[in-house]
Amino acid sequence: QVQLVESGGGLVQAGGSLALSCAASGSIFRGNVMNWYRQAPGKQRELVAKITSGGSTNYADSVKGRFTISRDNAKNMVYLQMNSLKPEDTAVYYCNAYRGYVAYWGQGTQVTVSS
Repeated sequence: QVQLVESGGGLVQAGGSLALSCAASGSIFRGNVMNWYRQAPGKQRELVAKITSGGSTNYADSVKGRFTISRDNAKNMVYLQMNSLKPEDTAVYYCNAYRGYVAYWGQGTQVTVSS
């Protein structure tokens, strides 16, 4: 059974930092690209960052230089370090992976940035 479980969200002031974690079941994690998405109220879900099994990363332009995605292949964990947070980063953040055309999602974790 595929499981993705996020943690680490919360309320932070603008300019602050938060670190998100995603615990993934081995069946979806090993050798797979892992992604962080977010969805703000009234907006579409958007890709924030992705990381390959080898550690190559890509970021949305809106978070480049502020967010860092990483993974621990021994622990089946994916992380998102978020610095210099802005009110527009407020959203529910989701851990994601694909197997073929099937998308797997965690339950999401709320990040709220106050101005």
